[in-house]
Amino acid sequence: MQKVELKIAQKDWFYIIIIGAFFGFFISLCFYFVSYDLQNISTIVFSTGTAIFISLFAFLLISISNKFILPKVNYKFWYLISFIFSFLSGFFGFSLSFLLFSLSFLLFSFGDFKILDIISPFWIYISITIGFLTFLVGLILHQFISMKYKNEEIKTQILETKLKALENELNPHFLFNALNSVSELIYVDQKKAENAVIEISKFLRNAINKESLISLETELSMVKTYVNIENVRFNEKIVLNNEDFSEFKNIKIPKFSIQLLVENAIKHGYLGKTLNIDITFSKNKIIVQNDGKITNIVKFGTGLSNLQKRLELQKVGSLNHQILDERMVFIIELKG
Repeated sequence: MQKVELKIAQKDWFYIIIIGAFFGFFISLCFYFVSYDLQNISTIVFSTGTAIFISLFAFLLISISNKFILPKVNYKFWYLISFIFSFLSGFFGFSLSFLLFSLSFLLFSFGDFKILDIISPFWIYISITIGFLTFLVGLILHQFISMKYKNEEIKTQILETKLKALENELNPHFLFNALNSVSELIYVDQKKAENAVIEISKFLRNAINKESLISLETELSMVKTYVNIENVRFNEKIVLNNEDFSEFKNIKIPKFSIQLLVENAIKHGYLGKTLNIDITFSKNKIIVQNDGKITNIVKFGTGLSNLQKRLELQKVGSLNHQILDERMVFIIELKG
């Protein structure tokens, strides 16, 4: 629907109404200096009030069109309907303003509205003319908004392409290591090799999910599968501990985010003995720490750089690290 719908955010309507008021005030100044008879405050009040009425009618009619009419008709009629409503906003806005000011003047004799006397013989023609002007404004807005959506769509496609490219860096790297592990087992322990292939299949089934952001629950399921695969090589010496995450299970994070931190812990922390990897959670943090080798200078290689870029591109958070109580600690700090 966004292709042709004249969709404007509510906060933007506030600015449109303010701009309309200033425009009406500017027009009143033109009247003010054109004719001596119009040099009074009522000219400014009428012109400014009329501009506000037109803006309010545009807000009302376009909102009604977007919510109740366009969704129920064929999209090929959207342009026609939107432009009709753009015309009506100018026509009814000026007409109602003129009639209300005229009625107020007759009932209360409020002000010296000589401008009403000047335009009253042909106010209907002015209403039609202003309707066509708002029609043209609506046409310009349609083109502007259409271009805006196209630019946003292009930006979204570029972002998705970058994310997919980053994700595709990871799968071959993981698969290479996993297949090496299986090949070592084929002639040593066929049952373990068979289980490893099943685990790899399970992991890849989740990995080919098209979603770039997945729930914490899904990510941890992949992490558990990944550790099971790695333990084929490390003889069950990788121990994964994660606290209860039920409170945060629906939090969305980039796919492979925790898995990359666990992989990094195994790659750089394993010392030939049991390696404990602990995962803890809070509302805004995911903490992955291990009791393996301490690295004082951490260089972000392919995996960590990949994760950092995806966190930034998806505006999810950032990646930090520290050494705490003789343990390597990596922290995904989530926004909001």
